[in-house]
Amino acid sequence: MIATRIKQKDAVFYFISYKAKDLLEKVKFTSRYTLEGETIGLHPSVHESEQERFFRAVEKSEQGFQRSINQQKVGQIVNFYENAQGQPAIPGSILLFTEEPLTYEPLGEYVSVGNLSEPRDKYLIIDGQHRLAALHFFVQHNPEMADEISVPCVIFDGQNAAFAIEMFVIVNSTHTKISKSHMVDLYDKISWVSPQRKLAAKLTYAMYEEDSSPLQYRINRLGGRSKLDKWIMQSEFFNEISKVVEANPDFFESNFNNRADYVFPLMRDYFRAVASVMQEIWGDRKNYMFSQDVTIKAMIRIWGDLVLDAGCFAEWQAERAPQPFEKRIAGWKGIANRFRKEGFYERFPAKGQVERVGRIRKELKDALNGMSVR
Repeated sequence: MIATRIKQKDAVFYFISYKAKDLLEKVKFTSRYTLEGETIGLHPSVHESEQERFFRAVEKSEQGFQRSINQQKVGQIVNFYENAQGQPAIPGSILLFTEEPLTYEPLGEYVSVGNLSEPRDKYLIIDGQHRLAALHFFVQHNPEMADEISVPCVIFDGQNAAFAIEMFVIVNSTHTKISKSHMVDLYDKISWVSPQRKLAAKLTYAMYEEDSSPLQYRINRLGGRSKLDKWIMQSEFFNEISKVVEANPDFFESNFNNRADYVFPLMRDYFRAVASVMQEIWGDRKNYMFSQDVTIKAMIRIWGDLVLDAGCFAEWQAERAPQPFEKRIAGWKGIANRFRKEGFYERFPAKGQVERVGRIRKELKDALNGMSVR
């Protein structure tokens, strides 16, 4: 097979392009035992799925160094392969290893390009096990693609297993993770992201950027240059909007065509109403918890309840103003002292923020005027 020979200091390794079908026949999936005494099931269920059969067959040993293959992660990658039509499936190299010394013969005067022999045994995968497991299922479901996908691979040969383990540790301990906030900024530009998540990302940006937003520059956005005190992380704000939009896709599609510039006035007017009704404590983060992230998350959930109320939404459509929301949340003024910073965590006891957001939402919901929300 044709390979590019790469020399870095004392190390020599090779770069090649494998057809998907050929590569899958030449690699061995391995992982360590993850629990003491764990064994691979000897008697598969008659209802065992295709994925379950594959993962049950993955070799496990005390000498293995790979993490256990995560079935959910593999499923997500398969979904990417199937839906990201305009994107390469595996643009980054798979790192392979064999203890066998491979024979390399340069092509004429080209010292760095030549023919590389293949190992008798299968390659171990240093990095890329999940991507190749996903490729296995993708090719099974789309056999016509087996010869259409070439996979870039880097091959290390002639070293002992300790070398592969060290490479595995280096790759997985020094890799840089994209921040959640950065991901929100990129959603609008990714072709395979759902319309609902794109809407949530654009709406988050509008609430941060627009002059008419009561939360302008209060959302902690990556790259934001405003020195104003930040009330909530962009990723947290986005996640709450996503929950509302993804739970009610038909509502946002039929009424707003999933356009953030159409939905923005609805959310802006709601937060205008909140700022008006709660003006005595709105923004007072020194003495109150009302403008903190945990309460803002609960507010977004109440927004989802109110806009799905036919009467409230019809009034807002007619008026295009904060007043329909103000009428319904007027009772919040009477519970303002519940959000005093002193004793707040005793009034809203919880094991974590998820539970506390739920408790705050219930408090706000119970104080709505004339509303029976979910």
